[in-house]
Amino acid sequence: MEITIRANSGITTLVNVLIVEPENQAKLLQLLQESTENCFSKLPGYIAASCHKSQDGRRVVLYGQWASPADIEAFRTRPEIAAYFKSITALAKFESMICEPTY
Repeated sequence: MEITIRANSGITTLVNVLIVEPENQAKLLQLLQESTENCFSKLPGYIAASCHKSQDGRRVVLYGQWASPADIEAFRTRPEIAAYFKSITALAKFESMICEPTY
C-alpha cells in the first residue's frame, strides 16, 4: 500500500530514526527493505512503510503506518522480530516513537 499522511485518519504511525556509520547505510537500507517486504508487510495491522536516507549517510528514517498502537505492540513481541532487531542494532542505534499527524 501507499503512505498517506493525513490528520485524523485513524492510522497509527511508527517513526524510527536510525543513526549509522556512512559505510553501513546501504547495508542497513537493504536490511530494512528485505525485512519490510518479507516480514512486516505480512503482519496484522500493517498498512505501509517508507524509508528515507540522509545525504550525509549517517541517518535513516523509517516511517511505518499501522492500524493501531496495539498492532505495533503485538509485532514487537513476536519471536521472529527479535532477530530483525538484533541485525539492526548491529548496524545502527535507533529511536522508535509512535506518532500521529497533527496537520
